[in-house]
Amino acid sequence: MLLAPHLCREVPLAEPSSNPLRRSLPNGVVHEPVVIRTEKRWFALMITMIGVVMLVIATIGIADALHPASNVEVVDPQTLHLSGEFVDSNLGTTIEPDGSVTVRIIAVQYDFVPHCVQIPVNTPVTFRLTSADVTYGFLLADTDVNTMVVPGFIAKVRTKFARTGDYEMPCHELCGLGHHAWTRVSVVPAEQFAENTPLERPSCASP
Repeated sequence: MLLAPHLCREVPLAEPSSNPLRRSLPNGVVHEPVVIRTEKRWFALMITMIGVVMLVIATIGIADALHPASNVEVVDPQTLHLSGEFVDSNLGTTIEPDGSVTVRIIAVQYDFVPHCVQIPVNTPVTFRLTSADVTYGFLLADTDVNTMVVPGFIAKVRTKFARTGDYEMPCHELCGLGHHAWTRVSVVPAEQFAENTPLERPSCASP
């Protein structure tokens, strides 16, 4: 038995919305007003995120400018070589009573003084640095040593070298000619370092 054609019409599952923005479009096409509104929301979100990041960077920069990144110890840069911890005879590597090592260095244009220091391997090392004139950067490649050296303050960095060899100490602030290779640290076996006499300042500088 055949049914009349008018009885075979498909009945829609739901009535189409009267709002044109809610009507579905073929092939996933979205109405232009919806696209514009979404893009504006994302644009506002991106601007807010960039503003927050810039605020954080500015706050950290101001805080670091007012307070050196290292421990706050002050020193007079005009009298470094005359008296106190950084007189010429006290620069370089010193063996402490507990077996650790302290290295004192002054940054000046255009060099670190002393130019080269010797350190025993697998030994706690404390670098104490200051500047006689401008701000410098102190970096040892392939280590965790990285600090600013600011006039009037003492930068203090602790580390330990697990392998022997020479470590370049470039100044990563553009502070003078040859700033990329001013100084180096020579890490030697403990028995070689022990050959130095108690009164001798271990040094790897060329004679």
